[in-house]
Amino acid sequence: MFRTALRNVLAHKARLLMTVLAVMLGVAFVSGTLVFTNTISDAYQKSSAKGFDQVDVAVRPEYQESEGDQVGRTAELTQDLLEESGRVPGAAAAIGVVNGFTALADKDGKLIGSGFQSQGGNYWGDKDPRYPLKDGSAPHGAGQVVIDSETARRAGYEVGDTIRMSVDGPVLTPKITGVFTTDDGNVAAGGSLALFDTATAQKLFGKTGTYDQIDVRAAAGTSQSALKAALDKALPADLVETTTGRELADEQAELISSQMSGLKQGLLVFAGIALFVGTFIIANTFTMLVAQRTKELALLRAVGASRRQVTRSVLIEAFVVGTVAGGTGLVAGIGIGAGLRSLMGTLGATVPDGPLVISPGTVATALAVGVVITMLAAWLPGRRAAKIPPVAAMSSVHAQATTRSLVLRNTIGALFSAAGVAVVLAATTMDGSDGQAPMGLGAVLLIIGVFVLTPLLSRPLIAAAAPVLRIFGVSGKLARQNSVRNPRRTAATASALMIGLTLITGMTVMAGSLQKSIDKMASSAIEADYVVSMANGNGLSPDVDEKLRATDGVTATSPLRNAPSRVDGQTEYLTGVNGSVIGDLTDLPIDNGSFKVGGTDVVVDRDRAESLGWKAGSSFTVAYEDGKKQRLTVAGVYEGNELISGILLDNATLAPHVTDPTDMQVMVKTSGGASDATKDRLEKALGSNPAISVQSKQDISEEIAQMFTLMLNMLYGLLAMAVIVAVLGVINTLAMSVFERSQEIGMLRAIGLDRRSVKRMVRLESLVISLFGGVLGIGLGVFFGWAAGELLATKMATYELVLPWARMTVFLALAAAVGVLAALWPARRAARLNMLAAIKSE
Repeated sequence: MFRTALRNVLAHKARLLMTVLAVMLGVAFVSGTLVFTNTISDAYQKSSAKGFDQVDVAVRPEYQESEGDQVGRTAELTQDLLEESGRVPGAAAAIGVVNGFTALADKDGKLIGSGFQSQGGNYWGDKDPRYPLKDGSAPHGAGQVVIDSETARRAGYEVGDTIRMSVDGPVLTPKITGVFTTDDGNVAAGGSLALFDTATAQKLFGKTGTYDQIDVRAAAGTSQSALKAALDKALPADLVETTTGRELADEQAELISSQMSGLKQGLLVFAGIALFVGTFIIANTFTMLVAQRTKELALLRAVGASRRQVTRSVLIEAFVVGTVAGGTGLVAGIGIGAGLRSLMGTLGATVPDGPLVISPGTVATALAVGVVITMLAAWLPGRRAAKIPPVAAMSSVHAQATTRSLVLRNTIGALFSAAGVAVVLAATTMDGSDGQAPMGLGAVLLIIGVFVLTPLLSRPLIAAAAPVLRIFGVSGKLARQNSVRNPRRTAATASALMIGLTLITGMTVMAGSLQKSIDKMASSAIEADYVVSMANGNGLSPDVDEKLRATDGVTATSPLRNAPSRVDGQTEYLTGVNGSVIGDLTDLPIDNGSFKVGGTDVVVDRDRAESLGWKAGSSFTVAYEDGKKQRLTVAGVYEGNELISGILLDNATLAPHVTDPTDMQVMVKTSGGASDATKDRLEKALGSNPAISVQSKQDISEEIAQMFTLMLNMLYGLLAMAVIVAVLGVINTLAMSVFERSQEIGMLRAIGLDRRSVKRMVRLESLVISLFGGVLGIGLGVFFGWAAGELLATKMATYELVLPWARMTVFLALAAAVGVLAALWPARRAARLNMLAAIKSE
């Protein structure tokens, strides 16, 4: 039986080619994902580990939890603690570390790097062992800075140049006195690092006299663990915690691994979708192969082969196919992993240098996935083949499914579909987070149910296309009849395309609706002409609000200043605003009371008010971060959103209790409204700072649209693999169907059907099957998009369902194009069949 299975694989290698390709693509996606994420993760881990070479033990401040009315705060690392750390037995030296956000501009005034990768810090003394100088000298005073060599190379800076930069808003123009080398992971990933002398760094980052961390070097002969023990004994345990350099490297490696884990899981989900679609092709292929070899299998049964042996022979064929597909998929996946890494560089994302990582786990996973998926998909056709009685098989009385099996299938499909719809509808009535799991379960049940019911659905839906097919005469009539001749085969082929289009349509509906909802939220909640914020989301200096207020044409400004507090023993964040004008800059619906902010009067969003049991007129005691308390009154309850929420109070009331005020954004109203000239004037007032974003409501809408477009394009790209696999399925089914119907096609040619009509017949059959899958996929996608939107609506008051009719039309056209392209080779093959040879074939 083993030799028979191998012979069958070699005999039908052309027909198994599409199956190998389908599995290979899925395996390549899986192995490519593993190679890519392992390579990137390894490169970042090695790069970050080098950054801890100069650290034997790090002393970091301990976070002191909130107690009673005291707001939680982080202990401070003072100069005394630094000096004490350097005197500990076994310590060679101690360095105080200060860091924070520092945006650098290139010579064209554009931001170097992006957001979190733009960092600043302190250069210790005249020769900092952490940052060896490549050129120039150490910085001294507020007008000097040193930058990393990679940033200097990319931006074309040299020692002696003046560079524009910003820490929290105002533009600084220090002179570059030196260029240093570093193994910092952010720099290796394309970020920038600027270093000031310690006193300047402390002042710029709002940490005068204190440090973020103290790095202690061990004396010769002292281990990291011994130095850590000595520091633990000498330093106050309630103020600091100590960590060895090795532990820091391990923490960083774990953090990088967890960050890459999300990317890996996301990519593997799409790889799994492609493999799932591939199972339809595998099952279809082996079902058709078994049907075509029924007499052969019956003869084996007649000469003594058992049912188990017949099933085993089919599984052996699947094992060979899966092994070949797994091996070729692994090779292709290695290429994909290398290509993705190169693509990141092309797109401007810098990745630390490192070798391509091909772990034993990746090799084993690729081979296992290829073999297991193929054998699982082939098991049912093999089992069916073994159950055919030899005499019936030799008489070919085996092809049609029994009425009982069809009734059972339709009943199961109906039950699954009904259960899926019921669970999804029930989930839409739940709260957003509570309904996610039921929604997912209902979606799975519904997809399974529709798949099982697809043979039943194929007849009425394909029959609906009959009037159009009549236009094509005999070819159209034959195409319709061929499409419903074997409903199970049609269903399996169409379902492969249905899965991909369901996901694509559902995500498109969700993205379009979310974009419209956020756009609506921004335009309805904000009356200000402009919103000013840091490009990376960090806080702004209060100087920004002052400069904007003094700009010509500005009629009102209000910063949004966040500060922690304690209310009823719980931590609550307060948002300070300019109470006299915040009502003119926002349009927040009031549930009860009035929108009055000033003195001790505050307004609270509805969700917060309900959770704390407040309403207009309620009073509460707040404990500020400086420990002082004050009695505040709720003047009104408003409907919050993702842009503005929480407890709003006047900055005049909040400011005396905030030690280091920062504004998350500043709202600006101008006399002439939003215009290019006004925006230019505001940007110039802020020194044309590349780190500061000045956005009108239109700019916010365009940014949101750009973000969603990018996200959708990425998802389309990832789901394209599933669509490609579905195309292979259509090609495979049609090619094998043409082979099955060789005698029939020969007879049609003999009675007058020309080659062009034969080609048209196969193309129309392919088109009908593809459109059938497209209609089902788009219909399910719209339903799932609506249902997921209902969940979001519980958290987003402005949510509004948007059906992207234009894109859905494109998706249907895409399904039609899939059908036409997939039929090119099978149609040509059918038209070129020799009539006499085809008629004589079995």
